[in-house]
Amino acid sequence: MKRISLFVLTVMAVSTSALAQAPADYIAGALAAAPANMREGATVIKWKPDFTYETLKKGTNRLVCYDKSGQPKQQPYMIECTSLGNLDRAAQNMKFEAAGDKSQALFDAAEKDGTRAKPEYGSVWYHLMGPDKEHPRSHVTIAVPGATTQSTGLPDNNKQGGVWIMNAGTTTAHLMTPGE
Repeated sequence: MKRISLFVLTVMAVSTSALAQAPADYIAGALAAAPANMREGATVIKWKPDFTYETLKKGTNRLVCYDKSGQPKQQPYMIECTSLGNLDRAAQNMKFEAAGDKSQALFDAAEKDGTRAKPEYGSVWYHLMGPDKEHPRSHVTIAVPGATTQSTGLPDNNKQGGVWIMNAGTTTAHLMTPGE
């Protein structure tokens, strides 16, 4: 009986240790896309299958980071950080992307009927993505919902080689920078 009790306690201790370690690993991984000067104060969340989330680390700034690796329409390795104010947008994105072939129709319908969640104007989306953790590329965009060439003076294509507006005039409008 002592041996069984000792065995059960050992298994529980190892299991508890593994569970305690997993969130720390997840947190460190999710913060990989954050700018170095914002990492310490960033919030880290973990998305649930119903597109709600659990807060694993409460931050002190407005940046929130999470892992989207392997989710529908995402690369095998995909870390994203953005403003806390963009979580409704991120959840809607994941919900629509989970619809597979119907996802673009859902995005288009929400844009057309005004139910598309808007990102915070001027907020940054930091991405670290690729085929695996060892070969990522970074990509940074700045949300400017509704922005157009007329309202900003920036082109709506990359032909001039500078910053440009992708998806101008929509809630998805964002600034693209050369080399990303």
